[in-house]
Amino acid sequence: MTYILAVIGGSGFYAIPGLSNLETLRIETPYGAPSSDILRGQLGNTTVLFLARHGKHHEIAPHSINYRANVCALKLAGATHLISLSAVGSMRESMRPSDVVVVSDFIDLTRRRVASFFDAGVVAHVSMAPPICPDLALAVSTSATIAGARVHTQGTYICIEGPQFSTRAESLLYRSWNVAVIGMTAMPEAKLAGEAELPYSNLAFVTDYDCWNESEANVSVDVVMATLRQNADLAPKIVRELIDRIPRPESSPAHDALKNAVITDPNHRDREHSVQLAWLIGSASPNPEGSKS
Repeated sequence: MTYILAVIGGSGFYAIPGLSNLETLRIETPYGAPSSDILRGQLGNTTVLFLARHGKHHEIAPHSINYRANVCALKLAGATHLISLSAVGSMRESMRPSDVVVVSDFIDLTRRRVASFFDAGVVAHVSMAPPICPDLALAVSTSATIAGARVHTQGTYICIEGPQFSTRAESLLYRSWNVAVIGMTAMPEAKLAGEAELPYSNLAFVTDYDCWNESEANVSVDVVMATLRQNADLAPKIVRELIDRIPRPESSPAHDALKNAVITDPNHRDREHSVQLAWLIGSASPNPEGSKS
């Protein structure tokens, strides 16, 4: 089977060098325009789709990103897998700046973001346990190690609303929760990828120690970007290694995630919302058992 790997680039990641047969896709979705046009190209025999999460010139703040449009556009472009590149702060001394963490779970502290494709008129409950694809995460870990990264194969990512960094009191609180890294963009991206039935993995690039570690400089844009510049060629190396290790999507928890998740009877679904969701649930069937409340 031919796979199409979608890559969402975060802070410091605005392109993937080395793609051949480049073309630009401008995709409108039922949720509006995504953060940027999608670049489609080839790495070997694999098609790669790249989308800049914050826009081509980093003009979109974390809380203003159209996460639904981003995931929908990549799905409409044919994506079979989705990896997310994120800049994060470390909440552990063992996870040093320039390390990478292959995220295994999330805590969502965002407040103002639309976190689902499903709204009034069509209800669905998709499992988020786990929120990532274990096989894809393993392939990403292996690829990162081969590319020369210092890799942590698991850790929980706590996602805050932003755009401000944490207060020291908040940072110390999150650290007491045994989280690994902190960022502003993995949610609701991971949730939406699950609803879109896309195997998902988040590759987090550690740039700083947030502000809990008083022996280090407090996190700032200068600190973040300086660390990312030092590792500018690492992400493309990891993607190049990954294209030969992409797992079968059928092995992912995301595969057929909607099969028994849509609960609203087809005869009672809101017509307008059903049209909006046609790209996603054309063949999804309602769950006769009902939802948990």
